[in-house]
Amino acid sequence: MTDTHEAARPGLSTDHQAVDGIRIVVLRGEIDHANRDSLHEALLTPEGEAEPRTVADFRGVTFMDSSGINVLITAHRAAQDAGGWLRLAGV
Repeated sequence: MTDTHEAARPGLSTDHQAVDGIRIVVLRGEIDHANRDSLHEALLTPEGEAEPRTVADFRGVTFMDSSGINVLITAHRAAQDAGGWLRLAGV
């Protein structure tokens, strides 16, 4: 595993890692209207990546409202449009 990014924000922290070409986004904290943009940024595929493959690890998430669900739908569609996928783990 390679640690590529760490971001701590009020209510939500994210840690990005890469394993065999798959981005792992580890989420910790609460996901709601106040930090949905942080979640969106965390799930965005780096510019120029041909087939974005991302796993979002929710084991550390203690709360998520519909704002988070809307971000997941948007990220899923963006990944599909780019020929990749978004998977959820630990929900």
